Amino acid sequence: MAYLLAFAAAFAIVHAMVPGIRRLALRWRFVDVPTQRKIHKEPVPLMGGVALYLGFLSAAFLTAFWSPQFNMTPDFWGIALGGLVIAGTGLLDDWYKTRGKEFSPWPKLIMQFVAAGILVAFGVQIKWVTLPFTEQGMYLLPDWLSVPATLLWVVAITNMINFLDGVDGLAAGISAISSTTLFFVALLKGQEATALYAAVMIGVTLAFLRHNFHPAKIFMGDAGAMFLGFALAAISVDGAFKSATLVSVLVPVLALGVPIFDTVYVILRRLKENRPIYAADKGHTFHLLMRSGMNQIQTVAFLYLLGICFSLASIVVLLAAR
Repeated sequence: MAYLLAFAAAFAIVHAMVPGIRRLALRWRFVDVPTQRKIHKEPVPLMGGVALYLGFLSAAFLTAFWSPQFNMTPDFWGIALGGLVIAGTGLLDDWYKTRGKEFSPWPKLIMQFVAAGILVAFGVQIKWVTLPFTEQGMYLLPDWLSVPATLLWVVAITNMINFLDGVDGLAAGISAISSTTLFFVALLKGQEATALYAAVMIGVTLAFLRHNFHPAKIFMGDAGAMFLGFALAAISVDGAFKSATLVSVLVPVLALGVPIFDTVYVILRRLKENRPIYAADKGHTFHLLMRSGMNQIQTVAFLYLLGICFSLASIVVLLAAR
């Protein structure tokens, strides 16, 4: 019941919040102006990340208030404070975009590591990955690698979801699919708090998708995309990676399969072309699908289906590894 409450609260808060934020963005001219690289043709409000972040916090607080068994855990505070750093950095980047400027990727990367460090400080980190069929405590991942592995995972997923935010509804929909997968993973592993945060993420992303699906009335911007990636990374570390075996390490990787696949493809292509991996272009998988003749809705639907396939595979792997 608490999970349904968390989902409903998140959905209602974000769905109600977005129209007001959209009006503010238009009034303040906080809009994404079309360029040659972008797909949309008209300016679109760019403050959706504010609704995503505030919606997550508000729904988690309300659920904890209504369901006392879900106290605010250290994991929540790690996501809340680290997410504030992430959303604030992304909002600054979005502001630069509204003025036709580019925000340097290096300060953004540094702040992403700072946010990931906040998660670690609150105890959200990859512990050990045990080898299967062993009873002697053999570890594939030693303790001294725990912190750097967590930092790299969180920063990587944060950027992967951000890279995926190039077509109406894609990042929000894939995040909803991944959140649903992580919710069931947490339930299967008996991790109630992690399942609660995943339920909140499902509500947040689906509510935003109501306004962000093609034709989008508002964009989440870097603030929203990076926060979604950051929160998904944190939930996967605290859920799917906790007490993982060598085989079940595949679970979070498959749960986030679409953004990981897209990023690996883009990086390999840019390296092959001797171009900086952080330089934006029109070479993501969704660009290729659209150039093949698909429209935005068909492209997003295809990648949703691919995401669902990855997610089902992750559940199968988890059940097989138990």
